[in-house]
Amino acid sequence: MMKVRKSEDRGHANHGWLNSRHTFSFANYYDPAHMGFRALRVINEDRVAGGGGFPPHPHRDMEIISYVLDGALEHSDSMGNGSTIRPGEVQRMSAGTGVVHSEYNHSKDDSVHFLQIWIQPDRRGIEPSYEQKHFSVEDRKNVLRLVASPDAREGSVRIHQDASLYVSLLESGQTVSHTLAPGRHAWIHVARGAVRVGDSLLTAGDAASTSDADRIDVTATEDAEVLLFDLG
Repeated sequence: MMKVRKSEDRGHANHGWLNSRHTFSFANYYDPAHMGFRALRVINEDRVAGGGGFPPHPHRDMEIISYVLDGALEHSDSMGNGSTIRPGEVQRMSAGTGVVHSEYNHSKDDSVHFLQIWIQPDRRGIEPSYEQKHFSVEDRKNVLRLVASPDAREGSVRIHQDASLYVSLLESGQTVSHTLAPGRHAWIHVARGAVRVGDSLLTAGDAASTSDADRIDVTATEDAEVLLFDLG
């Protein structure tokens, strides 16, 4: 059985420089029915205006993944990392015992549109670390491309949790399928476009989850960008 989470039902915060939609409870948005799904704790769809950004702030004991849809996000942290994250790149930061970081949009004119994803780690107090990898359009077109996993297989970034993240750039009419092992759970998030999952039509910002399916088929009804989480 698929449970659908519609885009318009998400939490919303508009700070001027930041327009954010919260799939799960976050900051001042609290919904006891949507505190997360398995180890998946946060999916925020953030739009950062030109010149805006998150000033230095701390995190602990969280796996934080940033996935940029449009624009360029500049990252800096207390581990000494400095980078720019663009579409097709996946950034993973393991906060562990503690890290301070900032994310800025240094463009004067263009906004940054990205997904901020938090996954609870399988243990507390690990050493903080950072990783960033690029996945080309061809790598992601009409397939489910693994981009994050606990064992860094297939060139994915490594996360400290029994969770795998796949992304797909689906052309209209194309279908991708994912098999869930017994006892596994799935969360599907539509970043752009529209897809059909089972009997449900999902559009940008919508999500669907299942804890009892053995196979998931995602069919694009228009060009789409989709994230699929396979969770223990």
